[in-house]
Amino acid sequence: MRTVRTINRSLWSLAALGALLFPISGAQAAGFGQPVPWEMDRQIPVTENARDILNFEIGLHWLSLAISVFVLGLILWCVYRFGEKRNPTPSRTTHNTAIEVAWTIVPVLILVAVAIPSFRLLRTQLSDPKADIIVKVVGHAWYWSYEYPQTEAGGGFTFDANIDEDKQPRLLQTDNEMVVPVNKIVKIQVTAADVLHSWAMPAFGFKIDAVPGRLNQMWFKADKEGTFHGQCSELCGQRHAYMPIVVRVVSEQAYADWLKEAKTKYARIDNGTSFAEAR
Repeated sequence: MRTVRTINRSLWSLAALGALLFPISGAQAAGFGQPVPWEMDRQIPVTENARDILNFEIGLHWLSLAISVFVLGLILWCVYRFGEKRNPTPSRTTHNTAIEVAWTIVPVLILVAVAIPSFRLLRTQLSDPKADIIVKVVGHAWYWSYEYPQTEAGGGFTFDANIDEDKQPRLLQTDNEMVVPVNKIVKIQVTAADVLHSWAMPAFGFKIDAVPGRLNQMWFKADKEGTFHGQCSELCGQRHAYMPIVVRVVSEQAYADWLKEAKTKYARIDNGTSFAEAR
């Protein structure tokens, strides 16, 4: 029995090592709009921002691997070259100007190389393009509510989105969904009614804090239709784990039809409230 357990542990160790050395391709490992078992990658990105984050992360992983292999090589070479047998009389050199200059300049260059794409990514995230649609998101203990302002295309209603534990994927479904059109710039203005929350959508590549008394703003432009799942990412209390987020991205015509249906399904906001600009 002990031998069988040892073999099983060895097989699991080899499988884990193989997964690290030969990771599954992103299309197979990542889920579309939701997590999948044994997922080792981010969810399939559906916005430019999410793709930039994924590419940046992959680049950092390769850079980290190269640095780790280089340092490991230096350690092994030093162990081999300067062991007692091969180097019985050790050098008493205490300073080497060339090496000290190199190990100062090279890390600085690495940090600059990392900073450039990082700043580009931040600039994209913090830009303020003209919105096609604005949705206000309010975090409550413990559910989300969504407000669509009155516009020429429709709107002027609000609804709550509570967890629906009977639907699949479990703990990621809500009774009502936030609906937006594909290939349109959607701005969300996020706040909270009670405690800190965080509206997070992995496939869109961002999350934004919901702070009582403050209006935060973020934007996205989904280029694929589908249903996408997220969760509150701020430890907000007893039912923090039961605040899923569901966004359904549909065609323009389907979105127009949904606006008409939502007019009768959800209560209207008095006077068709318009939203202020968030900063």
